[in-house]
Amino acid sequence: MFSSNAKCVLTFVCCSILLAATNVPGQKKQTAPKLNRRPNIIFILADDLGYGEVGVYGQQKIKTPNLDRMAMEGMRLTQFYTGSPVCAPSRAIFLTGKHAGHAEVRDNKEYGGFADDEERGQAQLPNEPNIATWLKSLGYATALVGKWGLGGPQTDSVPNNRGFDLFYGYLDQKQAHNYYPTHLWRNRTSEKLNNPYFSPHQKLRGNPNDQHAYDQYKGNDYSIDMMTREAVKFIGQNHEHPFFLYYAPTLPHLALQVPASAVEQYKGKFPDTPYTNANGNGYLPNMTPRATYAAMISYLDAQVGILLEELKKQGLDKDTLVIFTSDNGTTYLKREVDYEFFNSVGNLRGLKEDVYEGGIREPFIARMPGTIPAGRTSDVIAATYDMWATFADLLGAKRPAGTDGISILPALAGMGKQTAREYLYWEFAAIGGQQAVRMGNWKGVRRNLNQGRIKTELYNLADDIGEKKDVAAENPKIVAKIERIMREAHMPSKEFPIKVLDDVKVVSSVR
Repeated sequence: MFSSNAKCVLTFVCCSILLAATNVPGQKKQTAPKLNRRPNIIFILADDLGYGEVGVYGQQKIKTPNLDRMAMEGMRLTQFYTGSPVCAPSRAIFLTGKHAGHAEVRDNKEYGGFADDEERGQAQLPNEPNIATWLKSLGYATALVGKWGLGGPQTDSVPNNRGFDLFYGYLDQKQAHNYYPTHLWRNRTSEKLNNPYFSPHQKLRGNPNDQHAYDQYKGNDYSIDMMTREAVKFIGQNHEHPFFLYYAPTLPHLALQVPASAVEQYKGKFPDTPYTNANGNGYLPNMTPRATYAAMISYLDAQVGILLEELKKQGLDKDTLVIFTSDNGTTYLKREVDYEFFNSVGNLRGLKEDVYEGGIREPFIARMPGTIPAGRTSDVIAATYDMWATFADLLGAKRPAGTDGISILPALAGMGKQTAREYLYWEFAAIGGQQAVRMGNWKGVRRNLNQGRIKTELYNLADDIGEKKDVAAENPKIVAKIERIMREAHMPSKEFPIKVLDDVKVVSSVR
């Protein structure tokens, strides 16, 4: 913990960084108010939420009033990215501040099965510095409420061993396929819920037009309610000293499950056909999949509202940075989530598991009244691995070494000159093997690397946001620069190899 003198110094430095920042050209000089205390941080990470599934990002059918209001009271970014197109690596990248070419976890490597006695988790987060361990070393109370997905109960890689004072939620992301699980984890202990066990992957047994046939896929304790309750409790217990809350609800990830009361507002609003999981390859059946999916996103929005209301209740509104984003784009399982009907990724190409924009570009809303100007939109290019450096600047602390991010505090606070970056980088060994680089408005993409193909596609996002026209042949010098970045940003990985990148020196695909 800090001494009283150290606390005063840190508060002074935090305010001084914002006050001393140079003016952005064309903007009036602004000054940041002195905070009452060291700032709290709440980072909210949705699960499989698409870029276009929030009202302020163009959604027309699904209501998200709390997120829309949060954007009006804060700032939204239009070019913000997750670190990976799937769950586990995107979470590891956020925590460690390393892009996918340097991160240890680069895919959803699963162990065990879905049954309770088969709970083994995923690839482990390495025991190295991360956002939580760093904030804990600065005297912050730290909590993860929601989904972990970076190690199982029989491993060392559990949240309490990676910097979190409190963990409550799902350790294994396979367990999170059911919103009515038999248990959630409190730290290292499994706590029983009032729910019977049932598999999250099964065919419908009964008449698809009989609503009671779907009762077998419900329980009494809805995991989201349990987790939000714990998050609110953590805020209340730590209102007198700084805290970091990483809130990671599983909404709107499949299966399609939400309390019946939440579905009422959407019943009959959309044409709906029962989803029965007839081939057995999907998630749980649902009688009204469109209405339920919309209700799940609105339920997610309601949880954000609950947290914001608790901050106001505790008098922490102006002392807390709240960020909302998602781990990757909308699921590709169209029989269950009709992403075309909802225009889930807007005009973007691709979905979850793609390094095209639809798989990695995400909503990003930041709110901190008095520090982040209200009602602003920024086109700064940023990613989740920028968060650690951004938090360091907010606290006036030393930026982390050995990470890949930059601080975007100047862009968020509306003051000072935002550091320009050379590129953003992604790689994903699955789905054929993929790489992507964003360099200014240029986007380079490689697919089918596991088949030995190294051809680079090139898109100009300034006039082709949908990545429809490959202009690599017309821009060989740009392609060469992007391919240099692809070579230099990738470090070989034993756990998640891409053979063509690891074993041979890749030559340019420009001919």
